[in-house]
Amino acid sequence: MGRVTVLRPMPSRPYAKDERKPPTEFFPAGHLEDFIHSLASLGGLWIYVAIFLIAYIENLFPPSPSDMVVVFGGSLAGIGRIDFLGVLAAATLGSTLGFATMYAVGRWFGVRIIEGGKLSFIPKESVTKVEGWFRKYGYWIIVLNRFLAGTRAVVSFFAGISRLRLPQTTFLCFISSLAWNSILVTAGNFLGQNWQDIGIYLTTYSQTVTAVIILVVLLLVARYVFGRKKNKSSN
Repeated sequence: MGRVTVLRPMPSRPYAKDERKPPTEFFPAGHLEDFIHSLASLGGLWIYVAIFLIAYIENLFPPSPSDMVVVFGGSLAGIGRIDFLGVLAAATLGSTLGFATMYAVGRWFGVRIIEGGKLSFIPKESVTKVEGWFRKYGYWIIVLNRFLAGTRAVVSFFAGISRLRLPQTTFLCFISSLAWNSILVTAGNFLGQNWQDIGIYLTTYSQTVTAVIILVVLLLVARYVFGRKKNKSSN
């Protein structure tokens, strides 16, 4: 006889009281627990809608717990509550449309926002430099966008300012979102009720990527500043 797999129902509470809640940089674990509990109590269609909205909003108002929500959606798919492809589609479409929205903000209002001093912590010279990088490497940055935790809204904003071509940009964002969300949904599907265990790895990954990006940006800015000083002194 073939092996019979028994799917255990989801617990009434996504976290047991004595379990270690996953660390997250987005908001306190208790609030994340409440949100996940509310999400688990929804009907199938509304779970897809919630995943779509969270993925969309992340691009406009970061940071948000979208990655953990997508992982949880994968765990619900693993026990048959919802469909694997449905979770993947909701998360990917939300991410792509959110990116396109922030791209539009950057394209139509980006220059006005920067010149108006809304981003006073970013020197205008640095903005010009970033635009140059995007015009040169922008499409590669879009491909890696979803894997660059903490920079997704910034990438889409500067892609708009740099006026990268919208069809190519949207397509590459879709591919990047599809690849990243496939990893998250598969992880949740595989881990099942232990889906929250991935939280510490996502946080560590996010912190590492953010630290590397900050270091690279600081090195590039320092190189740019010292280069200008050297040119002035030689003149």
